[in-house]
Amino acid sequence: MSMKSKQRKSTTTTTTTTTTPTPTKRRAIGGPRDGLGAYIANPTAYPSSTVIYHNDDFVAVRDLFPKSTLHLLLLPRDPTKMRLHPFDALSSSSDGGAFLDKVRAETQRLRALAAGELRRMHGRYSAQEEARRAALDRDPPPVELPRGRDWEREIMCGIHAHPSMNHLHIHVISVDRYSDRLKHRKHYNSFSTPFFVPIEDFPLAKDDPRRRPDEMGYLRRDFVCWRCGQGFGNRFTELKAHLAEEFDAWRRL
Repeated sequence: MSMKSKQRKSTTTTTTTTTTPTPTKRRAIGGPRDGLGAYIANPTAYPSSTVIYHNDDFVAVRDLFPKSTLHLLLLPRDPTKMRLHPFDALSSSSDGGAFLDKVRAETQRLRALAAGELRRMHGRYSAQEEARRAALDRDPPPVELPRGRDWEREIMCGIHAHPSMNHLHIHVISVDRYSDRLKHRKHYNSFSTPFFVPIEDFPLAKDDPRRRPDEMGYLRRDFVCWRCGQGFGNRFTELKAHLAEEFDAWRRL
């Protein structure tokens, strides 16, 4: 499936209920924090450059303020879950884990699409793609192409411990952290510390420290390069320059 065209798919939606309390309770309706709700309510109103696909249970969109070269969001449409804090929505046992299983499966679907898009964006620079590119240039090309780089490994899928938007959303984002929209400490640390919780880590234990992000101070930590581990203290300008170098080295792998 191409990310360039919107896809519709009819599925059967199982409505579930939950009585699990949310740490932040339900947030007030309206305002900028409810911006994702429009995609959920009416995905056909948006072009394929914004809404990648939608079905009865999910909408997949491009983040309007990407923090990496590829940054997508998966939006569940279940009205009993979509305004819950992700710790509650994804850790609830009231449905036997059915919602979490559904989210994991759809996240993997979007991750596979994102991997294809990363290949399109960066594959021509990657040494691991050389044999595949050479095979594609043959006339005729071989029946079976070399696998090339595993772009799915270059993608993170998860949620923020304190989401900035009211509607439940899962980030599907390339690891590079290379974007002009990455502008300050919170932007970087929210994807580079345990403040970002991988979807595969759910359900979280009740005593998981990531349930206490403010207490743990994840967003206040000194800057550390996601790739090489070099520390930058509070020097964000130096970190940004270093991230540009790391991005170039990363995509040439």
